Amino acid sequence: TLITWLWVAPLSQVGAHLALRASAPYLLMLQGPPQRAIIVGMNEQGAALANRIHETRYSKIELSGFFDDRSPNRLNQPTNSQLLGRLRELPGFVKENRIQFIYLSLPMASQPRILHVLDELKDTTASIYFVPDMFITDLIQGRSGTVCGTPVISVCESPFTGSNGIIKRASDIVLSLLILALISPLLLVIALAIKLDSPGPVIFKQRRYGLDGEEILVYKFRSMRVCEDGESIRQAQKGDSRITRIGAFLRKNSLDELPQFVNVLQGRMSIVGPRPHAVAHNEIYRNLIKGYMIRHKVKPGITGWAQVNGYRGETRTLDKMQARIDHDLDYLRNWSLRLDLHIILKTIMVVFRDRDVY
Repeated sequence: TLITWLWVAPLSQVGAHLALRASAPYLLMLQGPPQRAIIVGMNEQGAALANRIHETRYSKIELSGFFDDRSPNRLNQPTNSQLLGRLRELPGFVKENRIQFIYLSLPMASQPRILHVLDELKDTTASIYFVPDMFITDLIQGRSGTVCGTPVISVCESPFTGSNGIIKRASDIVLSLLILALISPLLLVIALAIKLDSPGPVIFKQRRYGLDGEEILVYKFRSMRVCEDGESIRQAQKGDSRITRIGAFLRKNSLDELPQFVNVLQGRMSIVGPRPHAVAHNEIYRNLIKGYMIRHKVKPGITGWAQVNGYRGETRTLDKMQARIDHDLDYLRNWSLRLDLHIILKTIMVVFRDRDVY
């Protein structure tokens, strides 16, 4: 039974998949002719919708074209689409050509025009949809939803809601326990080396911003002769006299970050996420970089998307910090467990070849 199942199951899955792909066009034909649609507003989101309709292989929507009051030379006309006329010609065209779907892609600022178009279309049987002008802002996990039955659209949201939050936390716990079990002898050796190298505590605790901007204590192996955690903190630089001999080696190879796996088990941090900055640095950069605090919609990480893309270590200039924040926000937009695993593997390679960490 087991041997038969081992070859029958995959063959059945592949066969069913190929059969469904071959029969899909005919199944769509059984549902009737394509449904004709037009888009009102030849702008960025309208063009994006048109391209999606054309690219979707098994869509039953047949896009007739666009309506817009602007002259053709002012429009961003997408491929495979044409301008059919101005808004005043819209109701007549819909009735004459039996249009079934109308997508209103007008800017939010054009409320009077939208209301006028809706009023004119009351004499048709077409289904009308509003395409929100979401390109006016930088979406972080944009999606639709309801609040007590009222439709809402999220503009800035954490990717770790619902099942995603459970997956993220479970992967953090499992990987942290596994890694700590493997590196426990190394942790003891490093602790002993720090104690013998210079006076002071083995573990350095520093206040940083965590989830929702709440202060957390982050653990690190002490790599400096000082334990700065005040209103003003100077970033480590090349040849920094504060760094101890063993500390230079630890920082170079990111071994000083290993105690943060304990922070992960505590629930203060994740293995992958935006790297936390000292509170003093946060207060500086939140006033200089727009959207800086959005990175705190998730737990900070031991490693992150910015760090594996060349923004690890010292950030001497504002544009370097801006690039780091841009990568952090990109991570929030595109999170997946696969991306987390990719970052973890890439971090291992980056640590061995990076020369910009002091």
